[in-house]
Amino acid sequence: MKQATRPVLALALLTALNFLNYIDRYILPAVQPLVKAEFHPSDKALGFLTTAFFVFYMCSAPAIGFLADRKSRKTIITVGAIIWSGATLLTAVTYDFTALLIRHTVVGVGEATFALIAPAYIADLFPEERRGRVLSFFYLAIPVGAALGYIIGGALGTRHGWRSPFYVCGVPGFLVALAFYFGGKEPARGAKEAGLLTVERTTFKGLLRNPAFWTATLGMAMMTFAIGGISAWMPTFLEREKGIPLARANYYFGISTVLMGFAGTGVGGWLGDLWLKRSRGAYYALSAFSALLAIPGALYAFYGNPAWIFVALMVAEFFLFLNTGPLNAAIVNSVAAPIRATAIGVNLFVIHLLGDASSPWIIGAISDRSSLRLGFSVTLIGLLASAVILFIGTRFAPPVSTATSPAGATA
Repeated sequence: MKQATRPVLALALLTALNFLNYIDRYILPAVQPLVKAEFHPSDKALGFLTTAFFVFYMCSAPAIGFLADRKSRKTIITVGAIIWSGATLLTAVTYDFTALLIRHTVVGVGEATFALIAPAYIADLFPEERRGRVLSFFYLAIPVGAALGYIIGGALGTRHGWRSPFYVCGVPGFLVALAFYFGGKEPARGAKEAGLLTVERTTFKGLLRNPAFWTATLGMAMMTFAIGGISAWMPTFLEREKGIPLARANYYFGISTVLMGFAGTGVGGWLGDLWLKRSRGAYYALSAFSALLAIPGALYAFYGNPAWIFVALMVAEFFLFLNTGPLNAAIVNSVAAPIRATAIGVNLFVIHLLGDASSPWIIGAISDRSSLRLGFSVTLIGLLASAVILFIGTRFAPPVSTATSPAGATA
């Protein structure tokens, strides 16, 4: 295989792993009513399954990021994928709520090793001015994987029990992880960028006072709060509040997610890179506008006419996915190669601590006392806060270097 094709191969394999990762992650929301029917937890306890996943996910992230800036990222990614694939198969022996909780925490640790290292790895394969599009391609796995998680969960769960959908990702995860490990070499850190090596961008101490990193991270955290809460509870909301059968709710929400995810993520990556040629704050501004424009669709989905609920969800999801590539590119570009994995580890800790580690639990607690509709209202506050923070972040976005290292990177 020619060396020039290897970055594309690495990107394809990492995207495939991300795809399987998100199928596994979104099967649980699809089968939550079935889990509740077997174990009879409160909505608060059911929401805590997602919270526990993200607590272990985010707490392991900073240490993994520190290690990844010093050791082979390819090896760590492979080991992490094997861990979460194995934990997925352990669903076969989860016959009480505690076992399900433990299974979910192990998956969280395994997924963290992959999710935080892959963007840093990809950044060393492609130059800064292309990262919005490249990361958009990588993150297309989110809507496709999430959609299949809902669809597979709803279809298999209602027919063969809620455990059966979790088996779908186990063996493919092992195979793709091994293909990635044996597919090529580790890329050189910083091979695709030059200049801008300030203290704020190259040291952990500087990271603590890097406004470009922190505005992008806090804006992403509020976006994650909203998206995580909606994702965890939407199939249950459609069944409970709108009277839509669970299999149908998962199917239509899954179709909406994949269509709007493809459209929003693809348009966002292209538009972000195009806008970046004129304004260094483009990634931040586009993400802020996407948060604001998602609010009307989400509001109508929660409180409007049930006949138009899926149209409203499609509008909201398009704008929620519009920020995916640009906002992740803003995080990657806010720091330089020497601390990139560490920075992404800190980013993951913060966005999940303030985001989807808490929102499913909060929504469930409000639902126990009132309704899921009222619980969903907190996600609108998160979207508004995200927009405000990201608009502020446009002032701190680093300039894009116009030269890249002549040294090529292999993957």
